[in-house]
Parts: sequence; C-alpha cells; structure tokens
Amino acid sequence: MKPLRDFLELIKFEHTIFALPFAYLGMLLAAGGWPKLSQFVWITVAMAAARTVAMGFNRIIDRWIDAHNPRTARRPLVTGAISLRTAWAGTILALGVLTLAAWMLGPLPLRLLPGALLFLFGYTFTKRFTWLSHFILGMTDGLAPMGAWAAVRGSLFSADDLPAWVLLGIVTFWIGGFDLIYACQDVPYDQRDGLHAFPALFGIPAALRLSTVSHVVTILLLGWLGLLMNLGWPYWVGLLVTASLLIWEHSLVRPDDLSRVDVAFFNINSYISITLFVAILGALYIV
Repeated sequence: MKPLRDFLELIKFEHTIFALPFAYLGMLLAAGGWPKLSQFVWITVAMAAARTVAMGFNRIIDRWIDAHNPRTARRPLVTGAISLRTAWAGTILALGVLTLAAWMLGPLPLRLLPGALLFLFGYTFTKRFTWLSHFILGMTDGLAPMGAWAAVRGSLFSADDLPAWVLLGIVTFWIGGFDLIYACQDVPYDQRDGLHAFPALFGIPAALRLSTVSHVVTILLLGWLGLLMNLGWPYWVGLLVTASLLIWEHSLVRPDDLSRVDVAFFNINSYISITLFVAILGALYIV
C-alpha cells in the first residue's frame, strides 16, 4: 500500500473534496435538483479521476522546475519519496478510471473526453509560453461542471445549455483569479526558469489587479447564471457570501506581504466552493 499512499500524497488527493463542488454545480442545475444515483456516483468518480490525471501528469512533467523552487522542492517526486514509475502508474490508472466513468455517463461525455484530456494534459505546458496559463488552468477546471451538465442532460450545444457555458466562464475566471495570487509566491523562480507566469512577466501589483478584475467578472457571471436559471433567494444569499469571501481573500494579500497566500488560496476558496454548492441546492429545494 505504500506506493498508493505516496501517490495520493503526491497529488494531494485530500484536496479533491474541495474540487468536487465544481462538478456538482453543473450536475444540480442540469437535473433541477439531485440526479439519478448512478449519475451522481459516476460524476464523482470522473471528477476525482480527472483531477488525479491532471495533478499526476503535472507533477511528473514539472519535477525539474519544482526542484528549483524552495516552495515545491519537498514534493515526493523531487525528493525521491515516490518513484517516477509509481507516478506514471497512478496517472495511467486514473486515466483508465476516467475513461470508464465517461463511458458509464453516456455517449456525449465519452465523445467529449478527448477534448477534456487535451486540457488536462496540455495546461501543464502553457506556462512555458503564455501568461494566459492561469486562465487555461481555470478553463480546465471549468470543464468539470460542463461535463456534469452534459452527463445529466445529454446535450451541450443547444440554446437551453447556455448555463453550462456560463458555469465554464465562472470557474475560468474564479480559478484564474486566485491562481494569479498563488503565482505571486514564485516570481523570482519563474523568472529564473523563463516561465511565463503573469506575476513574473508584469509584476505582483499588476497580477493582483488582474486577479481583482477576474473575480469581479466571476461575480457578474454568477449573477447572470442566477437570472438565467431563475434561482431563488438562497442562491442570491450565497452569491453575497461569495462576494464577501472574495473581498476577504484580496484583503489578505498585498504586493509587499504574501505571507497569507495559503489562507487565501486553500481556506477561502474551499469556503466559496461549498457556499455555492449549498446555495444552489437551497435554491432548487427551498424555493
């Protein structure tokens, strides 16, 4: 069991629970409530497997970069606590589970799988050539609610599927916005390695301003989603709480003080994902 434990530590599998609400937002809205049990189970499996594939591949490809950065130099693949063979085995196994889940969810998710894999594997390389990598990461995460919507509705390209695309925008700007904050920690190392992270190219103050703009766009898109789906008051309360949490997140980080980035990144964003999940669930069942 040690290789399995090492692999789960490598990808921080425990953080999957904070990512699951992304997929559940699309699932709940597509179904107008709770979907079939089988859909819920396979959407959960697909989300966990997709994150495992992306994280495993990212750790493998970026291991040389991670070794040069004190923040990431203790990752198991860098220190040798886990072998490259084990990392590849876990990632490939997760890819098989994701393929099975897509097949179980229906023809459309299975047809969409190659496009999803392009993002799951490809986003790792984007920081080597574009500062848009932060938003490509966000878009990759945004595929989760879209995939869940497609699994429940069996469609994604009709006029009635517009909320799924709005969800993609919400997650893209939300994740992209806080990834900009997180990348501020790595400016000297990204500059040394020639990476195209936005803070490394344009400076930390500019990155924090763009992050703020991204999160304003997030709130506006959340408002549009509520109007599109005619969601009731619990959703709007959740939106207000989400806006307050984003304001709190930005108050914790300043160009000359990045000491509380981890609180902003891990704690507050997990609160936001859970808040939105509970708000949508309440809007669908209370009103």
